[in-house]
Amino acid sequence: MRILLFLCVCISMSCWGQKTTIYTIGDSTMADKIKPNENPETGWCQVLPSFFDLNTIIIDNRAVNGRSTKSFIKEKRWDSVYNSLKPGDYVFIQFGHNDAKVADSTRYTNPHTTYRHNLIRFVTEARAKGAIPILFSSIARRNFNEQGVLIGTHGEYPLEVRLVAQEYQVPFIDLEYFSEQLEQSYGVEKSKELHLFFKAGEHPYYPEGKSDDTHLSRKGATEIATIAVRELKKLNLRLNAFYKK
Repeated sequence: MRILLFLCVCISMSCWGQKTTIYTIGDSTMADKIKPNENPETGWCQVLPSFFDLNTIIIDNRAVNGRSTKSFIKEKRWDSVYNSLKPGDYVFIQFGHNDAKVADSTRYTNPHTTYRHNLIRFVTEARAKGAIPILFSSIARRNFNEQGVLIGTHGEYPLEVRLVAQEYQVPFIDLEYFSEQLEQSYGVEKSKELHLFFKAGEHPYYPEGKSDDTHLSRKGATEIATIAVRELKKLNLRLNAFYKK
């Protein structure tokens, strides 16, 4: 009995002695990109390490281009994160862009049913492992109308994130709102700097040019990450101990 108790204590001490990990799960707006020294497209979680003291915390970005809550689960990507979680870890959760793909049965989710329940699954299973989930609404697209008004494109998905956060008392950052403010502060033309706009021959990675209102440039990703960290600090979580001084 004493040996068993000793082993349990050792395992517990070993678990808590490990570095805290932030797992980030989501889509291309968060994901690390291939050839980062050449590719101007940048996920906002790709630049998160610059805000944290990596001697004290690990950032494990599991977000992947093109994934919805449905495909992330089906491909066992959530299982991989779940199996790695330990008490005190964090899970940043941001989906929605690809859940809205109504023409793709492998990704589409009804916002009020499957999407909602997938978010609840991430939250409850993370908590079951002693981890802390944090929900983020999807970042806004650069979608100005002819009058220069920014029009939302995410439908009911951000609402469901807010509702799940409220009902399950999950820390929540409304990145849709804050990114809308960011886009509007830059204005119709200058906001292109936050995304991927290149004329043919302007950038070697896009020799034929590029016009993309959804994905982020390095500048855009840094702006979003700055906002996310600013709002995270306001939550007064244990996470505040891990930022760079």
